[in-house]
Amino acid sequence: MYLETIALTKTTPCLAEPGKIIVTGKPSRRLDEVLPYLASLPSVIAYNPGAGAVTFRRPSGFLTIYPERVFITQVKDVREGLQLLDTLKDAINATWEGRAELVAASGARRAPRPLDVYILLPQSNCKECGEQTCIAFACNLLLGERELPECKPIYREALFAERRTTLEAMLGA
Repeated sequence: MYLETIALTKTTPCLAEPGKIIVTGKPSRRLDEVLPYLASLPSVIAYNPGAGAVTFRRPSGFLTIYPERVFITQVKDVREGLQLLDTLKDAINATWEGRAELVAASGARRAPRPLDVYILLPQSNCKECGEQTCIAFACNLLLGERELPECKPIYREALFAERRTTLEAMLGA
């Protein structure tokens, strides 16, 4: 076992989602060794090896892990925060135990930007997804307010198969 616990050290109001909190936790051991393995997981949206930070997108909010602390945004309450910290501890331990099957990340990764997504979309502004433009759809994909299958042309037209595969990998779909 790599990590015994992640202790809840602080909660602060979440400015992005009024009524929710940001949970700060302190791992029982520094996470330097496991961060490159965590950064190799598909749900990572950013990795900065210089700062020692890995960020994941959650269904709502984000989870950022540093060597000596973790932050989880848009948490309902302290009880949920404690559950999330315990689940994170288990995930870190599972990643560490499975590290032989992973390739540790060595370089920085950044979250895709709206234009990164847009250039892979059909760029037809067909409105089949419910958005007025493909760039609006790209922004809402990154915010988690839309899902890639809502873009009908990218699944319907064979010409977009390679782009779809790239988007699915990029978005963790």
